[in-house]
Amino acid sequence: MRLSTLMTRHVQSLFGAFGRLARAPLATALTLLVIGIALALPAALALLVRNAESATGGFGRAVDMSVYLKSGISLVRARQLAVEARAEPGVAAVHVISADEGLNQFRRYSGFGAALDALKSNPLPNVLRIVPQPRASGAAALEGLRRTFARWPEVDMVQLDAQWVLRFNAMLAVVRRLVLIAAALFGAGVLAVIGNTIRLEILNRRDEIEVTKLVGGSNAFVRRPFLYTGVLYGLGGALLAWLVLEGTVLALHAPVTRLATLYGSGFALSGLAGRELGGLFCGGMALGWLGAWISAHRHLRDIEPRA
Repeated sequence: MRLSTLMTRHVQSLFGAFGRLARAPLATALTLLVIGIALALPAALALLVRNAESATGGFGRAVDMSVYLKSGISLVRARQLAVEARAEPGVAAVHVISADEGLNQFRRYSGFGAALDALKSNPLPNVLRIVPQPRASGAAALEGLRRTFARWPEVDMVQLDAQWVLRFNAMLAVVRRLVLIAAALFGAGVLAVIGNTIRLEILNRRDEIEVTKLVGGSNAFVRRPFLYTGVLYGLGGALLAWLVLEGTVLALHAPVTRLATLYGSGFALSGLAGRELGGLFCGGMALGWLGAWISAHRHLRDIEPRA
């Protein structure tokens, strides 16, 4: 078969499938609505995770730990320890907070200035604030750093100053797993919807299929229009899902921006990026094609010309 002839038949099948969908607008719209919602829900969860990560500004920059030195350690020795701490694997930066600086900060923010003036000496120790590298901001790596500094003889206590970040990171990991589960479940739902829709169309066109096979049409020839119908359903559902997500982002953009401003952040809610949008459309078309192929392959074998 010549390539031009094959392309012509594919184009005819595509436009034929589009025409049949256009002739039943209500049924097509309802089917697209179900597919669009099924595709939009896992995509919305994935979008939520990405915006949450963006809102935090990156976990590596948010995590640090405070190394409290023993009270007898001088500021000179604290600075020497800071140099040694910078040489540790996984450490991005080390800042020395002297006892006097710590007391001044406490006096400024605690409201107990008069009571602190009555102290004969400064009870606060010198502190090293350790900022880990982004690759060392996971729970296991941070625990390793904490144990390393806790073994130093000059160290009294090591405190992780951003436990909430680790908890938030763990919650996002759970949500990512939920995204995969939801994508699998709703993907199966899309396959079922498209497969059942194609099955009903095959039954409605049974006489036409029998005539086509009677004059020599193969199963592949008869199956082709149904495959294009499934692809169109998947593409239309993905388009509807994208419109739903963009409408949601647009509706939430102003209040989310106001909330971020109140917290001194420049965060702005964002929609699907190019790769995510391509994945949504490709995934929708792939599910449509697969659902149509499964249904057509199963039911067309049972339809043969009657003698």
